[in-house]
Amino acid sequence: EVQLQASGGGLVQPGGSLRLSCAASGFAFSSYDMSWVRQAPGKELERVSGIISGGGSTLYSDSVKGRFTISRDNAKNMVYLQMNSLKPEDTAVYYCAAECVVAGPIRCDYWGQGTQVTVSS
Repeated sequence: EVQLQASGGGLVQPGGSLRLSCAASGFAFSSYDMSWVRQAPGKELERVSGIISGGGSTLYSDSVKGRFTISRDNAKNMVYLQMNSLKPEDTAVYYCAAECVVAGPIRCDYWGQGTQVTVSS
């Protein structure tokens, strides 16, 4: 069974930090590009970050660039998202996902259950 178990979400104040983790199992994790995709209330899905299978290249949406850092540990089948300088507009459900295509509607091969991040004072 393919599983992407996201964790680490919670309630933080603006300017705070949070580290999301995603534990993968049931597929060839090290061969898959991975992404973090979020959905804010009333908003469409947005891929905030991606990392290629080997971890050598990353990308970020303009909205999070300079604040978020994606990383992976293929030996542990783990993906992480370090989130700093959080803003209220970062409030969303964050999903760990594998092999996403974002040219048009976001499509991914595998999705995790998501973890809620709430940034509020």
